[in-house]
Amino acid sequence: MCGICGKVDFTGGPIDEGLLRRMTDLLAHRGPDDSDVYLRHQGGVGCGLGHRRLSIIDLSEAGRQPMSNEDKTLWMVFNGEIYNFAALRTELEGKGHRFRSRTDSEAIIHLFEEEGSAGIARLNGMFALALWSEKTQALVLARDPVGIKPLVYYWDGKRFLFASEIKALLADPTVKKEIALEALDLYLGLNYIPAPHTIFKNIRKLRPGHILTVHDGVVEEEKFWDIAPRSPGEAVESFDVEEMKAALFRTLEEAVRGQMVADVPLGAFLSGGIDSSVIVGLMARNASRPVKTYAIGYKDMPLYDETSYAREVAAFHRTDHHEILLSSQGIIDAIPDVLSSFDEPFGDSSAVPTYMVSRETVRDVAVALSGDGGDELFAGYRMYKGEEWYRRYSRIPRSLRQGIIEPIVSVLPESRDDRYGEQFRRIKKFLRGAKETLPERVLAWNELFGPEAREALLTADYRSERHLAPELFAAALSRLPADPLNRMLYADLKISLPADMLWKVDMMSMHHVLEVRVPLLDHRVCELAFRIGGEWKLRQGRGKYIFIETFKDLLPKSLHHRPKWGFEMPISRWLKTDLQDLISTHLSRERIAKQGIFHYPAIEELVASLMHHKRDTSWQIWNLIAFQAWYESHMQ
Repeated sequence: MCGICGKVDFTGGPIDEGLLRRMTDLLAHRGPDDSDVYLRHQGGVGCGLGHRRLSIIDLSEAGRQPMSNEDKTLWMVFNGEIYNFAALRTELEGKGHRFRSRTDSEAIIHLFEEEGSAGIARLNGMFALALWSEKTQALVLARDPVGIKPLVYYWDGKRFLFASEIKALLADPTVKKEIALEALDLYLGLNYIPAPHTIFKNIRKLRPGHILTVHDGVVEEEKFWDIAPRSPGEAVESFDVEEMKAALFRTLEEAVRGQMVADVPLGAFLSGGIDSSVIVGLMARNASRPVKTYAIGYKDMPLYDETSYAREVAAFHRTDHHEILLSSQGIIDAIPDVLSSFDEPFGDSSAVPTYMVSRETVRDVAVALSGDGGDELFAGYRMYKGEEWYRRYSRIPRSLRQGIIEPIVSVLPESRDDRYGEQFRRIKKFLRGAKETLPERVLAWNELFGPEAREALLTADYRSERHLAPELFAAALSRLPADPLNRMLYADLKISLPADMLWKVDMMSMHHVLEVRVPLLDHRVCELAFRIGGEWKLRQGRGKYIFIETFKDLLPKSLHHRPKWGFEMPISRWLKTDLQDLISTHLSRERIAKQGIFHYPAIEELVASLMHHKRDTSWQIWNLIAFQAWYESHMQ
């Protein structure tokens, strides 16, 4: 796992080596083991590549980057892991290619020599890479199919820059720090900013499964991977459940086995949930010694503690188990560092426990496998059940819904601090999203601040004339028209998974120099998952039905019917107590007025509603605190 960056300049001048090294140094947390740059100026075009190395496979000098082919006409910087590199290497050696290292990186260079950018589709792994050809003076960028590894770029028509993180791009004084209003609208609506957008004008995220080519002042982007739509003629009756279960077990086990290869200590996150427990079970089947597992627990927050489930799974598979017990104060003390780690606004509070578990795990291992992606592939979130509930709810006469049910529900007290208040909050959220069309429902269930709330919150100068979220969700939801549930899952695979879950894990783990691998998001597992109809994922009211049935022998019986939980924190309670200073510091009347982005009365109403127990606005307040922390770190 590494950090990459680079610049191509079409103005005629060479690349400033000092700038390139500053960019590279800003990514030092992603690769503390080594650093180097490549510089070239020919035909009026300058190119520079920078690399920070975290050594995982072949720890020798032979794995140093930027890396070249034999005649030094093709150069590459690479971040990630390629799990089928051994097979590719054998094939390429048979065609006459000669290797100098045991790295997966070198296989990419020779594959590119052999097949060009078309060969990228053959890579099985997580990656962000850049290849510069001195012969063609073309730069090729690529990002893995589901967006596990980040890659951002800047283009002004004359200069093209790229990096693993935005902060490296901002080292170049020609890159202006201007807020993109459409991205601000996306952030307030979704709590994150999906690709290809970033908070900055002219800075973009390369979309997952895409290749971008820069040549002769022209930038072109093409898709190399996607989920194929389910065939209209594929009848449910022809679906052989046992065959599909066997294929799913075989494919995921192969992915896990491939991702256990490393020349450094390796372990696994074990939350006690279904997904991480299955990954640990498959690791145990393929390991010659007990798997090292790591679970996070809370000393003084029993409602959020899952260590008993993780302990049960660890005993079931006889792992070398480690419990990381955190205190409320310990978590609270880490929040400022978490908020300052992101180089664009990010409002998912689960970044804090992700930060903590990464910090503690890296003390013992350099690589950890996780269960991320299972919910988005097999319908683990409550929202997916919402569509089933909607079909039932819509059968109730409209007059009864609007005249009696919804007015009664609207006055119920909501709070994440207790179980009843949380249930009332979920019911209210469901009713707010009970719209006429599927895209409207999915967007409403995903939105943090709705359109009217954003209008009231933002000053006139910061309101976007174009709202991109409806377009993004409508486009994603149109991909698999025959299957409503898989339509929703596909939208999450394309929008929220890379922009929220995967970006959070990458940023928090790499902050502590920990590589996290996600076997469930092997592209072969993803393709197989979408061949399974939604009726087999959400069945008899149970999410992940076929996934649990496939792997139930790897799970203690207590997990077979366990509901989804996930990384949670008592943000609502803390904002009323220990974290009140975050509100007074970041959301003060004086600071908001000086900044000029938000209307203070709208913020004041959100805070008052939370403090007086009218509505649980904690996630909205946290969203604004996260934005303010980012703004104060990067825009002042």
